Amino acid sequence: MAGLPDIVPEFQELVAQLPDWLQPAGVALAGAVPFVEGEGAAAIGVVGGIHPVAAVAAAIAGNFLAVLLVVTVGVRTRAAVVTRGGRAPVAPSPRRQKFDRAFARYGVAGVSLLGPLLIPTHFTAAALSASGVSRARILTWQGVAITLWTVAISLVITGVIAFAR
Repeated sequence: MAGLPDIVPEFQELVAQLPDWLQPAGVALAGAVPFVEGEGAAAIGVVGGIHPVAAVAAAIAGNFLAVLLVVTVGVRTRAAVVTRGGRAPVAPSPRRQKFDRAFARYGVAGVSLLGPLLIPTHFTAAALSASGVSRARILTWQGVAITLWTVAISLVITGVIAFAR
């Protein structure tokens, strides 16, 4: 299995091999992968020669669709576990305690917007789902975070490329 440092060049190669009209789909696929996310996928597309607007839109779509899947499964799983009951609560892990402190301090918006600095949006969305936050709130704030981070990083990358020429 390839390590994380190997995955970006592999996605760049994959996108380059696709016909021009299908390259945004390759960028969207990269955006769905944790740790690559929208930011990395947009970079793959922009560096690969895709128009920045198309690369950003595809990267955001891929990242958001993956988060949508995680949230949908997470909310349903939580509902099944909570309604089942019957077991004693398990003590939260240190990581879970850290997330709970951040969630209590910053709320859904703060955790969603600041989360990408530490962990992938997929993981943040799963933790929010497990905490009982509504699907709509999670998706709204994750969508805002994915869009802001992807656009911001893409602007930096596009500027660096323009400056390097």
